Amino acid sequence: MILSSNRILKEIKAKNIVIKPFRQKCLGSNSYDVHLGNWLAIYEEEVLDAKKENKIKYFEISKNGFILKPTNFYLGVTEEYTETHSCVPFLEGKSSIGRLGIDIHATAGKGDVGFCNYWTLELSVKMPVRIYRGMPIGQLIFFELTDKDFIPYTHKKDAKYTKLTDKPTPSMMYKNFK
Repeated sequence: MILSSNRILKEIKAKNIVIKPFRQKCLGSNSYDVHLGNWLAIYEEEVLDAKKENKIKYFEISKNGFILKPTNFYLGVTEEYTETHSCVPFLEGKSSIGRLGIDIHATAGKGDVGFCNYWTLELSVKMPVRIYRGMPIGQLIFFELTDKDFIPYTHKKDAKYTKLTDKPTPSMMYKNFK
C-alpha cells in the first residue's frame, strides 16, 4: 500500500520517516518532492571495473547551473536527508524532469527500510540540459510493509552505503567480490 500525504505526515510526527529539510509545500497527495543538492560527480576512468573501486571527481553546481551532456554519466545527490524506519521508500523522477530527457536513476530507485542518508542520483540525459541546484528532481513514494519483522539497512553486516555524506556516493559493487 502506498502512503497518502496524511499518512506520510503521521509517520513524520512519529519519527518513522525523517526528511530534512521538510517543506510542507513539497508534500503531494501520495509523495514528497526532493531537490537536487549542490554536488555532482563523474567517474575519472573511461572504463569502469565492477571488481575495483572506481574513483570519482566531485564538483559543485554553480548558481548559473551546469549543463549535463548525453556523452557523460553523472552522479548527483538530493538536497534532502531522509530516514525510513517502517516503510520502503521509492525514488522516482518527476514528470517535468522526464520531459526534459533527464533520467535520475538507472536501476536504484528503491531504498531499504532503515536507510538514513542523502540519495545518490544516477543522472543521464538524452540531449544537453542545464540543471540547477535546488531544483525539484524527484519524488519519494513510501510503501507500507506487510511484515514488521525485518533488519533495518543500517544494521545489516553487508550494508555498503551507510557513511553519511551530502555528496554523491560511487558504486561499491567491488565489495561484493571480497
